[in-house]
Amino acid sequence: MASSLNKLLASLSTSDLILLEPHLEPVNLGLRKHLEKPNRRIDAVYFPESGFASVVAIQRNEQVEVGLIGREGMTGLPIVLGNHRSPHATYIQAAGKGKCIRSAELRKAMRTSQSLRDFLLKWVQAFGVQTTHTAIANAQSKVDIRLARWLLMAHDRIGDDTLPLTHEFLSLMLAVRRPGVTDALNSLRKQGLISYERGQITIKDRKGMERFAGESYGTPEAEYRRLIG
Repeated sequence: MASSLNKLLASLSTSDLILLEPHLEPVNLGLRKHLEKPNRRIDAVYFPESGFASVVAIQRNEQVEVGLIGREGMTGLPIVLGNHRSPHATYIQAAGKGKCIRSAELRKAMRTSQSLRDFLLKWVQAFGVQTTHTAIANAQSKVDIRLARWLLMAHDRIGDDTLPLTHEFLSLMLAVRRPGVTDALNSLRKQGLISYERGQITIKDRKGMERFAGESYGTPEAEYRRLIG
């Protein structure tokens, strides 16, 4: 198998990758494709290579994004933790490609290799840090700072300065009404950090965006580097 574009797969030891390789299948990750549905058995685990998925908490009719998963990670955290389902939904928000493996095959491989299980648990920890910092940002930061943080995270995963994002989508992801998204976009645009037109946002000043986001961005990313590399 050639070096994977998914950073988790690329970071596996040769022996652990050999365990997974026969069971990894290429997959197109189309927009809004559901990778996990709330309280439904998880039959397959995905390793995105491009695009990204949103993990969304659902309460009654409300939906709030709690995490992003792109080429740095994988879905199926309940499988790694020895379970089979989650109350959250996970679906594609920026289309791409990746690899998938049946949950039963991943469980079998983790039973065979303690090193594989330990490595994937590091990803679980890194993702947990991301979700807690999303909670902190949602509770304490202004909407324009939250938007800057989110755009930085999306930029990390897409690897392109132009992001295909609509006001409706950002409203859902940030758990604010569309006028709040518009105000936040205008704030970033006036500072020269982004430009935007219908359906897409372009990052103009990455370093400036990081300065503006401040402490809301960086800790989960540093934890990922410490754990995964």
